[in-house]
Amino acid sequence: MVSEKTLSLSTTCCIAGGGPAGMMIGLLLAKAGIDIIVLEKHNDFLRDFRGDTVHPSTMEIIHELGLLNDFLTLPHQKIFTLNGRVGDHNIAIADFTNLSVHAPFIAMMPQWDFLNFLKKHAENYPNFRLMMNAKITGLIKNDTHIMGVEGMINNQPFEINSDLVIGADGRHSIVHDQAQLPLKNYGVPIDVLWFRLSRKKDDPIQTAGRFIPGKIMVMINREDYWQCGYVIPKDEAIKIQKMGLENFHQCLIDIVPLLTDRVHELKDWDQIKLLTVKIDRLLRWYCPGLLCIGDAAHAMSPVGGVGINLAIQDAVAAANILIKPLQQKNLTLQHLKAIQKRRYWPVVFIQLLQLFLQKRIIFTVLNNARPFAIPLPLRLLNRWPFLRRLSGYIVGMGIRPEHIKK
Repeated sequence: MVSEKTLSLSTTCCIAGGGPAGMMIGLLLAKAGIDIIVLEKHNDFLRDFRGDTVHPSTMEIIHELGLLNDFLTLPHQKIFTLNGRVGDHNIAIADFTNLSVHAPFIAMMPQWDFLNFLKKHAENYPNFRLMMNAKITGLIKNDTHIMGVEGMINNQPFEINSDLVIGADGRHSIVHDQAQLPLKNYGVPIDVLWFRLSRKKDDPIQTAGRFIPGKIMVMINREDYWQCGYVIPKDEAIKIQKMGLENFHQCLIDIVPLLTDRVHELKDWDQIKLLTVKIDRLLRWYCPGLLCIGDAAHAMSPVGGVGINLAIQDAVAAANILIKPLQQKNLTLQHLKAIQKRRYWPVVFIQLLQLFLQKRIIFTVLNNARPFAIPLPLRLLNRWPFLRRLSGYIVGMGIRPEHIKK
């Protein structure tokens, strides 16, 4: 029984998670006139671990919404080609300039800006509601169906009854755990130490990955600072801490000498966060009354920065299939099954590619303390422009890019 102090709401679709997948499908369903509540457990979108790469496939969807010009007024950096530096060699990895889209580049944009952009436009629809600081603690079930969610918002319990719950609450999804959906996990040999260092006016502009024997780091240009991801072997974060902060400073200087005059900005390990890398996917993304999309259905490696864009593709595919049955109140399990069928193999392909690259390039570099030859896949990409265009399509557009149905 609901107590007098419990906030009780009803809606057509309750979306758990205010990340890219949750906000995009919330916008699309609200645009179609469907009542939506999106639940975000934090007070704001300011999470350092959120991805920064908005790929051409996502910007093409934003164009189809008629919002691309508005989107491109937000601060961002354009990446037309993806490059890396291996030892003393600059390597071209992917070329986006030949893509037949309205924005043939990756836009490097803090994800909180992207999410606030989606929020602003979703809130133009009166049937869209975003509840911040709303933490889901469980699912409401009967014998056969998921009927909604329960949780806490600002220390007040709530219950939301809905025709459909969409789990878009990330790789540590409470929704898919509570629904006991079967999960397959793949071993990943890396983790990432995540931190920021100041950026000077005469620093390089380009976001890039850097590879030297035994060390890999990615530096993301956020205008006045570098967001840095230092790749480490899995479960070695404690070992690195025990070696001391000065030793870590020297590791950073070894891989990026440019940082010599600023590594001491890192004065405490509290400034350096551990991002645990995982690759997994649900074998079944749905059950009666519930669907998982994005990282809640398939956690991706940061390799290629494709996770946010796969989540957006999931959201568009799901909206295309769900809008009519939600409008007509005749949603069936077959509709949910059709969403997984459409998105499952594109996800499998990208995950297998990430596992291959982690094994053949990243793991090889991290476990080779001596000078090494440039890995064959990178040599081939650097030599043959048509391969860079192919990799640009795979990274930039994905497998089976989605489009908004008219």
